[in-house]
Amino acid sequence: MKAKRLSSPVNPGAPLAQEHEFEVSRGLPEALPPGEEVLWQGSPDWRRMARHAFHVRKLVVYFAALVLLRVVLLIGEGAGVGTIAVATLWMVLLSATAIGLLSFTAWLAAKSAVYTLTNRRMVMRVGIVLTLTFNIPLRRIAAADLHLNDDGTGELPLKLLASDRIAYLHLWPHARPWRFAHPEPMMRCIPHAAQVAQLLAQTWSQATGVELQAQPAMAAGAQGERETHGQPSLAGR
Repeated sequence: MKAKRLSSPVNPGAPLAQEHEFEVSRGLPEALPPGEEVLWQGSPDWRRMARHAFHVRKLVVYFAALVLLRVVLLIGEGAGVGTIAVATLWMVLLSATAIGLLSFTAWLAAKSAVYTLTNRRMVMRVGIVLTLTFNIPLRRIAAADLHLNDDGTGELPLKLLASDRIAYLHLWPHARPWRFAHPEPMMRCIPHAAQVAQLLAQTWSQATGVELQAQPAMAAGAQGERETHGQPSLAGR
């Protein structure tokens, strides 16, 4: 089935958003034109996605604190062991259900997302119920950063040119947090992120003709990623 265009860009080089039901190949709704080839393709690590994008670990701590507070209050009221056990069990079950549903949503979001880098563009296929494909030509990328985690996974946010804009809600959770005015598409929790960043930097340089210099990658302190240095970062033009 031919992809259906959802929005028309102001200029031909701007990103396209497409809705599709079938794919010619994984992550690509249409066949690549002659001369274009896939250099890398990957998906988020769902466990890391649950932790960083859906904040499951913080939610576990929050529910644990609520359960502990409930136990302390019941003890203070002089409740019996049976009453405390029943009340605690109900809270634990409700908390586990909420955490399980959120973790399942993170798994779906990760499994349904495919990031594809070609020698001409970055393609992001995202969406659980409504599948969208964002086509981002490399020439429309102004800058990119690398947020590296301790296990080698990481996030690669892409800053688009000022004339290009994708709605934040269309991208989430594959968007850089708190960038609402000018949302930045972000490859979330991808394995071997440093190698992918290196490949992206080299491909971007070849596509744009701009020579790269190694720059410190920005660290997202609010998300808990550790700061990385010496990783390639695309310089804005």
